[in-house]
Amino acid sequence: MIDFSVIDWGDIGQATLETLAMTGLSLFFTVLIGLPLGILLFLTARKQLLAQRGVYVALSLVVNVLRSVPFLILLIVMIPVTLLLVGTSLGVEGSIPPLVIGTAPFFARLVENVLRDIDRGVLEACQAMGASTHQIIFGALLPEALPGLLAAVTITAITLMSYAAMSGVIGGGGLGDLAIRFGYQRFQTEVMIVTVAVLVVLVQLLQFFGDRLVLYFTRK
Repeated sequence: MIDFSVIDWGDIGQATLETLAMTGLSLFFTVLIGLPLGILLFLTARKQLLAQRGVYVALSLVVNVLRSVPFLILLIVMIPVTLLLVGTSLGVEGSIPPLVIGTAPFFARLVENVLRDIDRGVLEACQAMGASTHQIIFGALLPEALPGLLAAVTITAITLMSYAAMSGVIGGGGLGDLAIRFGYQRFQTEVMIVTVAVLVVLVQLLQFFGDRLVLYFTRK
């Protein structure tokens, strides 16, 4: 018999805030690393502005290797690195390094694909006017790609929230940790149901606001 009166809503609220903190902080660092990496992948690809086959292959290999590692395995493998960086492998702080390493390559690929979809005529026009690489990137590429980049950020944020919940397996805090400790280990089905419901609502909100931003900047 399911009885929601046994749920500590204070714990649910705290776990929700922890999940949002993990997602927000990790998203910031993911964009900080993944955006320039994605731009570099695009620029060094064949027939692009800074075409360098060796550089592109090396970067692509690193991105593909990191993307191919299952996140749960990455969480465990990165424990020594996480301890070195933040001093703990538990809680919100201990979850951020593996979350960033797990999603930055994914975001970089999304950025590369978004930039590839830009009309090549835009780049050729900029080159014909004598624009520098810096001017092309910040004056043409990124403004043209803004709606697509916002969509990529939305997808990455949702992926991060899923990964943040997964980090509860090793005591990462947040809704995932609560679901495992109480919902699974203590057989409190009510906690499991509520944590899943909260995660679903959070993902829907992220998708809604992300779609609205994309639509707004597409119209502009």
